[in-house]
Amino acid sequence: MRLIGKTNIDFIGMRRYSFIFSIVMVAIGLVSLGIIVIGQADLSIDFAGGTLIQGSFSGDLTVSELRMALSDKGFPDASIQEIIGSVANTFMIRVKTASSGEGVSVSEQLTAAISEAFPGNTFTLDSIHEVGPAVGGELQSQARNAAVIALICILIYIWIRFDFRFGVAATITTFHDILVVLGLMFLLQREISLLVVSALLTLAGYSLSDTVVVFDRIRENLKMFRKKGDFVAAVNGSINEVLSRTIVTSLTTFIAVLSILILGGNVVRDFALALSFGVIIGTYSSIFVASPIIVIWESHSPKRFK
Repeated sequence: MRLIGKTNIDFIGMRRYSFIFSIVMVAIGLVSLGIIVIGQADLSIDFAGGTLIQGSFSGDLTVSELRMALSDKGFPDASIQEIIGSVANTFMIRVKTASSGEGVSVSEQLTAAISEAFPGNTFTLDSIHEVGPAVGGELQSQARNAAVIALICILIYIWIRFDFRFGVAATITTFHDILVVLGLMFLLQREISLLVVSALLTLAGYSLSDTVVVFDRIRENLKMFRKKGDFVAAVNGSINEVLSRTIVTSLTTFIAVLSILILGGNVVRDFALALSFGVIIGTYSSIFVASPIIVIWESHSPKRFK
């Protein structure tokens, strides 16, 4: 299926503008990553530790009323979010304490405080999630290790399949995509959870597959470079040849992810949001980041492509 006809766009000629945009977005991502590492971001209890309960009230209640009541009961830092769904008056409450020194769990203290504050409004507890700070730190370490291992495997795979320079370009592009999406999630003040980390690792795979399509066509068109000595024309031609396929693939993936974002509910919303950003950024980077890196490397390398 060809969504658009034959094109002749000078993508490589736009690299200065794309690099400026990418540098700004990656800088935001690096700052966000630093803030996350020092623990100042909105981390989920999977990483920060704490207690999360979800339940519904029999009568109407606002977030401000619930926050004020919990503050009076000794939970001034409780994070409260109303869940919009099939059951009305459903709330998710998170506190940064996972255990109590009095032999009573924090979840029991929360439910007791709610029942005492709203005696005529029955609270039905749906779920409890408690994570200690040691477990949260271990999960952070495992998430970082998983990201590093994934990126190393990407470099090795592209190196074996194509050329070391292609592998470096693909790895830089993957780093770029992950940092940009992470920065966007941070700017939108979204909670950084295991689901978001899963989305970032999924994005790494998607970005790689999109980049490989472009690299495959560049390799096929290297005959043009050998014949005419114009590597930029070969790269531009390759991108234009796969442009329709890239747009169709990205568009269908984006529609599927957008459906999850809109209809999937609160649990998977951040996962779907990160993937939605990732599809857009991954498509952009395979054209405006990965390919220009190959061109720049070629122009400065004594070892020309063969």
